[in-house]
Amino acid sequence: MLSGKLVHLIESHWDQIMSAVIDQVRREPQMSHTRALVESELRDWGQTLLQNLGHWLAAGNEEDLARRYEYLGRLRCEEEVPLHESVHALCIIREKILDFVEEHIFSKNTLELYAEEELERRLGRFFDLLTIHLVRGYEQALRRAFASAV
Repeated sequence: MLSGKLVHLIESHWDQIMSAVIDQVRREPQMSHTRALVESELRDWGQTLLQNLGHWLAAGNEEDLARRYEYLGRLRCEEEVPLHESVHALCIIREKILDFVEEHIFSKNTLELYAEEELERRLGRFFDLLTIHLVRGYEQALRRAFASAV
């Protein structure tokens, strides 16, 4: 795994990345519900995700990720945060991770470019998985709310 060094870079600079994420969420007009969430909550979720990125990217952690992100999906539904905003927030996190990596690769030799490409591919798959579980949890909460209303 050539991207291991980059993963460590992300883990050790999670706070800078999350600050950029929060700034972006605050600027996005279509993120009004997410913007209303407490910044400390967003930062805590980001810290857990980014400080442990190597762990999450390792094989065999899907069950724990599923549980965490299905819970997050249910929570966002209960908080009445629109699903598109919740998914958009995950997209912003991935984008800011990649922006951070791009800014911190200096030599751009072939090996580093390959590692960056490998990381981008792995993050794409990882965030797809997070999105699936977030949506699944959101749907569970909607079904439960609908069943109790009937």
